[in-house]
Amino acid sequence: MALNLIKLCVGCESVEDLEEWIASRLADCRRQGRPEEQFHTTRMVPTRAAEIVDGGSLYWVIKGSVQCRQLVTEIRPFTDDDGIGRCHLVLDPVVVRTEWQPRRAFQGWRYLKPEDAPADLGKGRAALAELPPKLRRELAELGLL
Repeated sequence: MALNLIKLCVGCESVEDLEEWIASRLADCRRQGRPEEQFHTTRMVPTRAAEIVDGGSLYWVIKGSVQCRQLVTEIRPFTDDDGIGRCHLVLDPVVVRTEWQPRRAFQGWRYLKPEDAPADLGKGRAALAELPPKLRRELAELGLL
């Protein structure tokens, strides 16, 4: 069974912000003639990487709630120019919206078991993604989403 990661999406106000950032980064790669891939750099390398790349996702916490996820396709450890070990979490650029799940702030990333992960928004709930972010946030805070 695949294992997931969860992380704060610092600097994003909404899922739309994240999607715009990804599109911009992929466009930069295209312009520079580099492979079009989206990744997130983190300091700690997951010790359970094999379980994560076996179908796991990175769940993003935006403004206090898990709101979306991206499939983790590869984990690449490396050493940066300062000699510090880091890794790239290579992600599928498609952002999958999920049910909102409140989360307190934390540093770094955490493992997220499949049974604790919020469900993807299915076809019956896809209209929720069309609501303005502020309204979705207020409904989530009231426990209505």
